[in-house]
Amino acid sequence: MRFTAMNRAHRAKLALTGAAIGVGLLTAGCGYITPQQTNHQYSASDGIRADLGPLQLRNILIVSSGKDEPGRVIGAVYNSSSKDVTLKLNGAEGSQTEVPVKANSYTLLNENSDEAILSTSGGAPGSLVDIKVTEDGTNVSNTVKVPVLDATLPEYKEYLPAGSTPSPSTSATPSSTASGSATPSPSAGGAGH
Repeated sequence: MRFTAMNRAHRAKLALTGAAIGVGLLTAGCGYITPQQTNHQYSASDGIRADLGPLQLRNILIVSSGKDEPGRVIGAVYNSSSKDVTLKLNGAEGSQTEVPVKANSYTLLNENSDEAILSTSGGAPGSLVDIKVTEDGTNVSNTVKVPVLDATLPEYKEYLPAGSTPSPSTSATPSSTASGSATPSPSAGGAGH
């Protein structure tokens, strides 16, 4: 009898071990066939990303109040080469701007010292426009679709180019400010009653 009891105990241990290995393989198998998001590059922002030779464009977008209005390109351009490079951006209707980038450095286009303005954005806010991106001095170029945004989002209001006429959606009235607080009127709050 004792011999049979050991066989049953041994079989139970083997069954439990087999079940644990099976569960482990199933959970590992899901990771094998399911795509992992960390393996895919994407822009986790409003702008786009593109690579052009030694130049890497990150979070690039155009801030403009309309299709025929000037547009400011914002974002960052990284230069991984050992020489200074000028990035040329050609947009709609012959509009263009240049962005100098020092060797092994970067240029942030959201700073006042490095404004990159296109004479026309080429698209209404909310649309994508084609921008031809060229590295100066080489034949390396690429056409990318860049989003056009307006000052509907308050963080982009300061980037509207000087001289643009704000669209109706970008002009905030005191009762519809971004924080939701309105400027009190003379009769508000019980003052003067």
